[in-house]
Amino acid sequence: MSLSTILFLFLAHLGVGIVFTLVFVSREAGVKFFRFNAGLAAILIAIALAFRFGGSRPGAATSANVFDLGALALVCGESALVIYWATVGRMLARIRSMLVTLAVGGGLIATVAQALTLTADRELSMRALTVASFLTSAALLGGACTAMILGHWYLILPSMQVRHLQSIVKLHIGSMIVRVLVVAAAVYAAIATWQPGLGPSFSRYITSAAGIFFWQRVLFGLAGPAVLSYLTWETAKIRSTQSATGILYVDFFTVLVGEVLAKYLLLATRVPV
Repeated sequence: MSLSTILFLFLAHLGVGIVFTLVFVSREAGVKFFRFNAGLAAILIAIALAFRFGGSRPGAATSANVFDLGALALVCGESALVIYWATVGRMLARIRSMLVTLAVGGGLIATVAQALTLTADRELSMRALTVASFLTSAALLGGACTAMILGHWYLILPSMQVRHLQSIVKLHIGSMIVRVLVVAAAVYAAIATWQPGLGPSFSRYITSAAGIFFWQRVLFGLAGPAVLSYLTWETAKIRSTQSATGILYVDFFTVLVGEVLAKYLLLATRVPV
């Protein structure tokens, strides 16, 4: 297990997730909002790539071709994102849309390739669950971060319609629900498919002292954001943007903790929780 691998996956998913969710934000948020978020995503992905190229390849059993494809896709997506950041508000909308499409496509390919690399020697069902886990992780991280920043943006643009915050919070809640379903499916598959001789069972792991990391992941990364995102939705419905933003700060922190633990557990147990 490598700390650089955990940080690479976490930062890459956070950066890619921000790019994913920007597609769903209204242009009324303004040029500065999109420039800020595009720049943040570009910095996160750049740091992730630094951990990737500065450390070892993720996973003990990897597919070099798939891994290199993922790294190339992430670099291409990063390049398109940097160009978008530098030209947003100064270029035709059609060209900006093309750059965002390239960034999203590169992030999507990179995320899938990362999952396939880490599960090169696993059965098909676990590979599919890992792909779903990585994609929902990126969506959850990106949704929480973008919602938090958009809520804060009402201090800059107080005249902005509250429905934009309600829309991104709804997206965040949707990604939260899908994330919970994927984690539940992964835990069930890990327990149901275990056979004697394949090492310690996952059910034994989560009931041992080491399993505290799994329960922290469930508490902080799933239960916490589920409650907080609902509270944010109820607060946004009464148009209290400042209160909603305060809750989103806490929500984002719990999501960060949960997803870092999820990367650790994936490398420690090979279960995509």
